[in-house]
Amino acid sequence: MRTMLRYFLINLVSLWLATRLIPGLTYTGGAKSLILGGLAFMAINFLLVPLLKILFLPLNLLTLGLFAWITNVLALFALTTIVSDFRLTPYTFAGLNYNGFILPAYDLSPFLVAVVASFIIGIITHFLQWLSH
Repeated sequence: MRTMLRYFLINLVSLWLATRLIPGLTYTGGAKSLILGGLAFMAINFLLVPLLKILFLPLNLLTLGLFAWITNVLALFALTTIVSDFRLTPYTFAGLNYNGFILPAYDLSPFLVAVVASFIIGIITHFLQWLSH
């Protein structure tokens, strides 16, 4: 039971931080929607993601593990389908210039928002799991 609670809290914090960092991933309804999203995302990660990884194993082997990222994108799309309060909306990245490192402005479609959000959620989740063990 403690393990389930830990994974729920990790998914909850990951979703909350991702919605704060990426303007294209939003939720409405306050804390209730975020808690429901955390529960749904935990269920998706326990049930759907392992099935997708088995299904896409040949593609994952061909791409040397890069296709595993697409399963996380599909999990995020499943979350936005199951919990209607979570939405992926297009937005314009204003660009970044930091000590000579330049990222140009770019218009992100909902699919690209899902790709970036799944990358951020994955980093946060792995970091929090590392901290909890």
